[in-house]
Amino acid sequence: MTDLGVALAEAATKGGVRKGRILKKGQKLRLAAVGCGGKGQSDIMNSVAAGVEVVALCDADFKRGMDVFKKFPDVPKYKDFRKMLLEMDDKIDAVTVSTPDHMHFPAAMMAISMGKHVYVQKPLSHTIWEARALTEAARKHQVVTQMGNQGHAGEGIRLVREWIQSGGIGAVHEVHIWCNRPIWPQGCTRPTEVEPVPETMDWNAWLGVAPERPYNSCYAPFKWRGWWDFGCGALGDMACHQMDAAFWALDLKYPISVEATQEGMTDESAPKRSKIIYKFPKRGKLPPLTLYWYDGDNSNQVCPRPKGLEESRKMPSSGQYIIGEKNTIFDETDYCRSPRIIPETAMQAFKRPPKTIPRVPNGDPHLEWVTACFGGPKPGSNFDYSGPFTEMVLLGNLAVRVGKKVMWDGKKLKADLPEAQKLVTKPYRVF
Repeated sequence: MTDLGVALAEAATKGGVRKGRILKKGQKLRLAAVGCGGKGQSDIMNSVAAGVEVVALCDADFKRGMDVFKKFPDVPKYKDFRKMLLEMDDKIDAVTVSTPDHMHFPAAMMAISMGKHVYVQKPLSHTIWEARALTEAARKHQVVTQMGNQGHAGEGIRLVREWIQSGGIGAVHEVHIWCNRPIWPQGCTRPTEVEPVPETMDWNAWLGVAPERPYNSCYAPFKWRGWWDFGCGALGDMACHQMDAAFWALDLKYPISVEATQEGMTDESAPKRSKIIYKFPKRGKLPPLTLYWYDGDNSNQVCPRPKGLEESRKMPSSGQYIIGEKNTIFDETDYCRSPRIIPETAMQAFKRPPKTIPRVPNGDPHLEWVTACFGGPKPGSNFDYSGPFTEMVLLGNLAVRVGKKVMWDGKKLKADLPEAQKLVTKPYRVF
């Protein structure tokens, strides 16, 4: 079955198109969570701080979810999100999805098709096709959506867009972004050892739509990111944060080509290091642009040092710079929290344009999402934005995996190479 998430969703819709319910003042937004450890815990607790009521919790490994479970002792707990959504349907308004990447789509699609608002961790999906399908489904069911790239709610990314859109740095032809990930194993081969499944874990539910394989602690917890069947490597982990400013400020959307070099990749695991080159066409009055991505433990050495960066300053372990014809924007954080014009003398001389983009209170993406569920402004990283953004990000992995330049038709989700086209989607295990 190539569309398991949709099939699950249709089975739960009870006929007709179910639409998201916008709540009124005084009502409680009732939250169910899929994934309660790691980012799941922070998504749940940040949503609670924003005013939700937790009504159901799901984690395929109860040990991973235990810290959260203890905070909500009277809330029903599940290991299979399908059972939770079906049994608790009329008691749920919204769902957070904070699972490994391969299960974002099935959980989110089922929730959306049941008319639930969703907050989904980045990357939005495991494949390019899934990102498109989630975007279209969210629009159809009129639910409030947000992807968990928290920097999009912050001040820094708004400054970058305002500086660029006002013409403050001039026309941009080139962007460089580097990342110190992976900080987990990549370039791995599948283990031959079979380990006992932890008593607290439902391994079948954790695998979900991924191909069957025996349990091994090299997959879970946390280490799943480096395995193609479960994660999207360093690119999938961090590009939805670090490429966000350039994607938004420069109206990038679909690249026309992508190519990559890598070190250490195996058939089943992402590389230890990679360099990816995205080419974007002219966009209205904006000129063609090349975006360079570097990951690995030496990425700050591989990425060229930007002109204007003072000799006394080191290249940080992660960062980005956007080269304009007048000025260069430099940021040394993962989430675009402190953009500056370089050198610092240019920053001091820079005439900042007015702040024209609405700010998110406290830069809080969970509050932004919850507020929208009560009829507030649409979240910035809603799926109409973060869906195409995820498509662009994940296109880099196609080039990494096929080892050739890929020409891309974004509107049609069409690659020129059959081996690349095959990776736009994936087969789904029925579990």
